[in-house]
Amino acid sequence: MLKSWKLKEVVLMSVFAVVFALVYLLFVQVGNIWAGVIGPIAYEWIFGIWFIVSIICAYIIRKPGAALLSETMAAIIEVMIGNAVGPRLILSGIVQGLGAEAAFAATGYKRYDWWVLCLAGIGSAVFSFAYGFFVSGYAALDPSLLVLMFSLRVMSGAIIAGLGGKYVSDGLLATGALRGYAISRDTSKNHQLKGEAIG
Repeated sequence: MLKSWKLKEVVLMSVFAVVFALVYLLFVQVGNIWAGVIGPIAYEWIFGIWFIVSIICAYIIRKPGAALLSETMAAIIEVMIGNAVGPRLILSGIVQGLGAEAAFAATGYKRYDWWVLCLAGIGSAVFSFAYGFFVSGYAALDPSLLVLMFSLRVMSGAIIAGLGGKYVSDGLLATGALRGYAISRDTSKNHQLKGEAIG
């Protein structure tokens, strides 16, 4: 899967995995605090944060496997630095990464518009919810609560992971930090084509 990758792409993905493993662990605490106020459904509002590294890496690197690998790496690192869930979290990371990867694969890894990023966030939400249904005993919950949980997670995936991932990546692109990566080349190419169309 990494055969056609450049070393700098692997390094960038690794850096993001470390950074977001820390962010993910921090948001576990945020979720715990909020859950103490409004109950377990609090996590659904912010669930998209746990998908965001897959969106960012796929959007920047634009190669098959970027979403899956980055999310899996972040989960492994999160376990190593102390997430209480333990090794089972790695499987969650794989499932979430596959959900995002499915959206990019559906476009043949050729489209990275905002709506594709939102679909990737939704894909992570759907895959993770299906996984949670079987592993976390969601089946025992009231159907109306399940619908609410699912809706909030999908919305969070689209907004926080999809649009949020685009916002973070575009911000980094504007600084010039992503020069030489696919996102920079494609953006320059699109600007050039628009200029030719106007001219």
